[in-house]
Amino acid sequence: MTRLLQISDPHFGTAQVPVMDALVQMAREQRPEVLVLSGDITQRAGVEQFRQARAFCDRLEIPRMLTLPGNHDIPLYNLYQRAFKPYSRYLQFFGPEVETSLETPWLSLIGVKTTRRWRHKNGEVSSDQIERVVAHLQKARPEQLRVVVVHQPVHVQREEDEHDRLRGSHTAVRAWSEAGADVVMGGHIHLPYVCDLAGLVGGIGRRIWCVQAGTALSSRIREEAPNSVNLLHVDAVNGAAHCRVDRWDFHAGTGTFVVAKTHDLQLDRSAADRA
Repeated sequence: MTRLLQISDPHFGTAQVPVMDALVQMAREQRPEVLVLSGDITQRAGVEQFRQARAFCDRLEIPRMLTLPGNHDIPLYNLYQRAFKPYSRYLQFFGPEVETSLETPWLSLIGVKTTRRWRHKNGEVSSDQIERVVAHLQKARPEQLRVVVVHQPVHVQREEDEHDRLRGSHTAVRAWSEAGADVVMGGHIHLPYVCDLAGLVGGIGRRIWCVQAGTALSSRIREEAPNSVNLLHVDAVNGAAHCRVDRWDFHAGTGTFVVAKTHDLQLDRSAADRA
């Protein structure tokens, strides 16, 4: 099995040291090959907060990493920087580009910048971004797990979270599903869940899974969701026809991350993929 660790919304500036230490221990024990950091890395886009975040990622000792900025990673009060250099601090520590992709023999991974400098919280995906992801997915090999990473969720489970759903998400999900995406990862609302979008978004003819992460490290947790991360397991030997997502929650009593929930994701492969 090969592994991908998704952490989201650590909000450095509010990150808790015991939770940080526990996540480092978990990562070193599980030894994932890829790290995905899906936005809201900092609380207020400060240089020191980005420095702490980068140092923490290095502590995890994960060989390869894909990151995305979230809405908290754009300066809120410095209006000049927000207007003209919104991602300069992010790029200083996680550059040189905002939107990146990553390829391994078992994984095709692409990030989409869904934040906008003129929006405070809400995100959107443009038609150009949708097409860029489609072109990337169409180049994936049959044995690769195909994962798209965004910050704001492409699907929400509760009516009160609907205002946080990514603008343009249904159009994007339909196009990405048709192009072969298996998983869309997100964060933003600090609420972890996994669901099959084929039964939730009209016009989708194959399984595509929404994998949402909670906040990995921040004290800004929801009452119903502790600090948590996602660990994806892929059978790279037999091809990506199946993967498993384990949600690991921080347990304050033991000071460790423990497996709280497991989802087996059945992946659709076309006849061309199986040939």
